[in-house]
Amino acid sequence: MDKPLDAFHEGRLNQLKKALARNNFEPYIVSGAGAARTLVVDELLPRMMQDEHVKSASFGGSMTLVHSGIYEGVKAVPELEVLDTYDTSVPRFEVLNIRRKALLSDVFLTGTNAITEDGRLVNLDGTGNRVAALAFGPRFVIVVVGRNKIVPNLDAAFARIKDHAAPVNSMRLDRKTPCVKTLRCENCTSPERICNTWAITEKSWPKNRIKVILIDQELGF
Repeated sequence: MDKPLDAFHEGRLNQLKKALARNNFEPYIVSGAGAARTLVVDELLPRMMQDEHVKSASFGGSMTLVHSGIYEGVKAVPELEVLDTYDTSVPRFEVLNIRRKALLSDVFLTGTNAITEDGRLVNLDGTGNRVAALAFGPRFVIVVVGRNKIVPNLDAAFARIKDHAAPVNSMRLDRKTPCVKTLRCENCTSPERICNTWAITEKSWPKNRIKVILIDQELGF
């Protein structure tokens, strides 16, 4: 075999796609960040706007959305109202209002902290808007996932989030939390703690409400 590592990742993603489908998610596999952007911006959203009368979109915090170009691409979709929760020029109280309104958007785009091999999404939120939207509110959710987020089981998902994703995101956000220094979760009581609400999404309800795009590339934290 010429490219065993490529074959390994491809096989693993295909196994996960089948698991997600069994759990009523609508899964896709794409080759990289650019292909993910094309799928969302040029294929899924236009189809949803035509067939499902989708008119509004918003976002949960996700560096995968940013690094893939999906965030900027969605904002440029004609005739789509975008509730921009990423706009740093907006005062914090107004951002919170936008996040509340986002829970009634037609489509909500976000990432996930971890995804198990048997097709479950695992997330730990600071504000809670991201996990709230995954559970209920927006008519549709699009989740973009780099292959580095795949873990064997729930225990591995919890460990990945607490000892990798949370410290890295705390550093990215310049939070004054112990994990920024120790590089692992200290179960802190810091007022700037970003680990407040867990959510495990076992299945999509209704079926295909949550669409999961598996990216054959390492993206996000």
